[in-house]
Amino acid sequence: MEQKGVQLNQKTFSCSICLALLKDPVTIPCGHSYCMSCIQTHWDEEDGKNIHSCPQCRQTFTPRPVLVKSTMLADLVEQLKKTGLEPAAAADHCYTGAEGVVCDFCTGRKLKAVKSCLVCLVSYCHKHLQPHYESAAFKKHKLVDPSEKLQENICSRHDEVMKMFCCTDHQCICYLCSVDEHKGHDTVSSAAERTERQTELEVSRQKIQQRIKDKQEDVKVLQQEVETIRRSADEAVEKNHKILTELIRLMEERRRDVERQIRSKEETEVIRVKELESKLEQEITELRRKDAEMDKLSHTHDHIQFLLQYPSVSKLREDPDSSHVHIRPQSYFEDVTTAVSELRDKLQHSLTEEWTNISLRITQTQVLLIKAEPQTRAEFLQYSREITLDPNTLNEDLSLSEKNKKVTFMSQKQNYPHHPDRFSDWCQVLSRESLTGRCYWEVERSGGGVGVAVAYKDIKRKGSDKECGFGNNDKSWTLCYDDLIPVFYHNSVESSVPGPVSSRIGVYLDHTAGILSFYSVSETMTLIHRVQTTFTQPLYAGVWVWDGSTAHFPKLH
Repeated sequence: MEQKGVQLNQKTFSCSICLALLKDPVTIPCGHSYCMSCIQTHWDEEDGKNIHSCPQCRQTFTPRPVLVKSTMLADLVEQLKKTGLEPAAAADHCYTGAEGVVCDFCTGRKLKAVKSCLVCLVSYCHKHLQPHYESAAFKKHKLVDPSEKLQENICSRHDEVMKMFCCTDHQCICYLCSVDEHKGHDTVSSAAERTERQTELEVSRQKIQQRIKDKQEDVKVLQQEVETIRRSADEAVEKNHKILTELIRLMEERRRDVERQIRSKEETEVIRVKELESKLEQEITELRRKDAEMDKLSHTHDHIQFLLQYPSVSKLREDPDSSHVHIRPQSYFEDVTTAVSELRDKLQHSLTEEWTNISLRITQTQVLLIKAEPQTRAEFLQYSREITLDPNTLNEDLSLSEKNKKVTFMSQKQNYPHHPDRFSDWCQVLSRESLTGRCYWEVERSGGGVGVAVAYKDIKRKGSDKECGFGNNDKSWTLCYDDLIPVFYHNSVESSVPGPVSSRIGVYLDHTAGILSFYSVSETMTLIHRVQTTFTQPLYAGVWVWDGSTAHFPKLH
């Protein structure tokens, strides 16, 4: 237990800069304590910034605090040394492993280095580091965390420490380099360059931290959106279950109703048939009785009696229903079954069509992750796509050049080989690349007859009707410059747009959000026209070129 308490005291009374026991301890305004020489060296390096900070909590002080030795801390450190702290501390300086930085001064089995000196270019264990704290000769030496890369600080050409930085060549150099191959270059001290780059680094860190914060907020929004999606899906399942269950219940009721009507009709018809059967049976009985009387009369030998009885016996009642019973050749209730079958077929057809519509709506349900639309050209260029035109779609009045990135209207047809994708009558061409997500590209136009377009791949290719022309159907959108007057077309609907515009047109597509925007590109980005719709297929970039004009898709940097 005593040994453990000593270890705790060692950490409490150690300098966080040199990691050794406090020597001439001082306490700065924030309450942290250091060796006087350590904190002075630290602040000497910060003098150029006119701000002095605590190495632990980063609190800053202006002006530089005056340091006064803490007598109480000094006495405590001396008392701890007398209680056997030094041997315990030595136990902490273990031998280095395979990955540790070794002390360059140790002989035999080397101890782990606790600091590296950027002036000596040597790494030291705790024992061999002490002269740097005790001797004034090492006061201006710079101690850092142990590093295996100290030799990288040595100039390979002159074997000198590289204490300078060449701003012209952007590399670290030694003082001999500055008068040799880097003579006349813009050079500064490594410390000065570090200070400038440190400032830039802090700015970058602030940007990164802000991005992290923004993205964490986005993550929270997405997590909430997941819950909303799940809740919405559960509600939709429940509601649709009720609707479809109601439909099933209605069908069951109709089925029972049809069965009930059939059974009722069956009972009525059977009763009617049975009544007719009974009546016929009675008539048969009466006719048989009459036949028996006639048979008896026919066997009478007395002629007088025969003649006297004949009038009454031979007289027949007129048959009230002399027609025969006729049975329909088809099965009973066949018409009902036919009608129900027709209803089934109609329902199946309707359900198939509506079910396709329902499935499509489920498929098209998506979360639109709305991001801010780019404002500057630099922001647009983050989404730049390289566009290459497809020769198989090229109309014969056009010609490609510059690695299929430039298209020119020709005065004579070019006689290209047949291809099913080729536009036969419209002077158009589509890109090889399909476009989804966020995309940006630019078109440099020359001449009046140019249309900058996007289209679905299944746009019609053969013929001169509107189904083939960009902007004349529901499969394409185009910004046209005919006689230098810009006009936007979609599905043969014309929309006027502001002008004039520059020769370079920027096209921004957010396929998921359904946004298509055309910009005039110059020193600024000027919006020409924006479309908000729903894209159901990947899009392809395209151009319409006419009357000696050209269109070029430049490579964006």
